[in-house]
Amino acid sequence: MIAGARRGELNALLGFAERSLHTVRRYWVWEVVWLFYSMVSVLSIGFLASGLGTLGAGSGTFDLRRAQLYLLIGSLLWGYLSLVFMEAAYAIAWERWEGTIEYTFMAPVRRVTHLMGICLFAIGYGLARTLVVLIVAIALFNLDFSRANVLAAVAVLAASTLPLVGLAIFTSVLPMLSPQKGEQMSIALQGFLLLVSGVYYPLSVLPVPLQVAGYASPLTYTLDGIRRALLNSATVGEELPAILILLAMGAAMIPVAVWVFSWAERRAKRLGLLKRSG
Repeated sequence: MIAGARRGELNALLGFAERSLHTVRRYWVWEVVWLFYSMVSVLSIGFLASGLGTLGAGSGTFDLRRAQLYLLIGSLLWGYLSLVFMEAAYAIAWERWEGTIEYTFMAPVRRVTHLMGICLFAIGYGLARTLVVLIVAIALFNLDFSRANVLAAVAVLAASTLPLVGLAIFTSVLPMLSPQKGEQMSIALQGFLLLVSGVYYPLSVLPVPLQVAGYASPLTYTLDGIRRALLNSATVGEELPAILILLAMGAAMIPVAVWVFSWAERRAKRLGLLKRSG
């Protein structure tokens, strides 16, 4: 009888393990996303180590303070930039979950007005949250921005708003293309941009294919431009090439993103993908 009880406990033990395995198999896309994110984290640390010598380069010696500022600026800006384009995706996903997205789409407003409203909130919220984090970082690390050209940094940040809105709208398309997997793909896109946009290291440490992807990302020019302004006192005139690139990217991305969103909206309505499930 004792042996039978032990056998039953063993079967239950294996049964719970098998149930967990089936859960993983059912939601395998999430597992791929988290695996990708883990890979990005490891690779980012590896590339950071490769580029650490150049981060604090100054007067032929390693400048720890400069490296610290480089990394903190990258972290702050990434927190803001990633929040903006992810907020749009979450807005669409949450509306679908709440069951209000069809009513939003039926409202007598232009789709560009709807999307710009979402992006406007994301930008305002992102700036407010980043400001709080910046104040805490300055207090904890005693950061010195006395040599920074704040005007040039603000000019680059303002120019980056256009392509950032374009990225946000593109990201918001994903939950409509696949209600079950779109949000996961948004996270995967966020991880890829983190890897190739030079958040924690210069693009020169990346393999050539990733460098090419990095130069196609507007976040790269935003990060480089603001770092030059804050660390090297670059003027607005010196930042003009980066500003023009960002404005050109935004002018191209926003109309295309709005058109893609409208196409995805029509497709979702035709296939019944707006209905809440789960």
